Amino acid sequence: MRTWKFWRRGALVFALVVAGSALTALDRHSVKADWRTASRESVGIAPDPAEVREAVIQVYGARAYNWRGYFGIHTWVAVKRTGAARFTVYEVMGWRAYRGGDAVAISSRAPDGRWFGAAPTILADVRGEGVDALIDKVDAAARSYPYNESYTVWPGPNSNTFTAHVARAVPELRLDLPPTAIGKDYIPHGKMFAEAPSGTGYQVSLFGLLGILAAREEGVEINVLGLTFGLDLTSPALKLPLAGRIGSDNVSGS
Repeated sequence: MRTWKFWRRGALVFALVVAGSALTALDRHSVKADWRTASRESVGIAPDPAEVREAVIQVYGARAYNWRGYFGIHTWVAVKRTGAARFTVYEVMGWRAYRGGDAVAISSRAPDGRWFGAAPTILADVRGEGVDALIDKVDAAARSYPYNESYTVWPGPNSNTFTAHVARAVPELRLDLPPTAIGKDYIPHGKMFAEAPSGTGYQVSLFGLLGILAAREEGVEINVLGLTFGLDLTSPALKLPLAGRIGSDNVSGS
């Protein structure tokens, strides 16, 4: 009887936390316009290649389109080699896979462009000497992504699975993907054990549905049905599903 009461109370606390996170997400996330007219314009937070000659790697995240945005974000990687006139953007788009094409898209779109109306934020910003070599690693990882012909919103593989795959291949990014990056814990090749995306720890995950992560950069995270709960003590923040980080930001390289 006591065991039953313990689990019942635990389930109630879990439900209250998720509900609170949902309300926070609803408060932060405004409804987007029709995808055909939604803005994809730059928000002006990326460096101007005409003024910044050094090599740059940035990782961005923005709330996903439509109802998906209440639950999670879409992430992508933007790179600029030394002296390059424009950025190259690497990302996964589900509609491309649904239509029989490659899920991985490589383009020269605005690196800080809105994701169908949603303004992006910078998750990582690495610049300067040695970054050109890291860009080679980013390119190789993007082209070796094992799910180039498939896409699943939940629990993955999706756009965040792709970004986590790139991050594991380039641990110098020290990328801490937020809890709203659903799919980041979907470990490729059917494995259950892997390095954390930041490369500063490890994680165990069962198809992105149940797992635990412990790393210097991310802190401690518990994944339940794709929902991430965690605590980051290095850059103090509480990590909650739907709401994201509550506390200080953790932008690697900044």
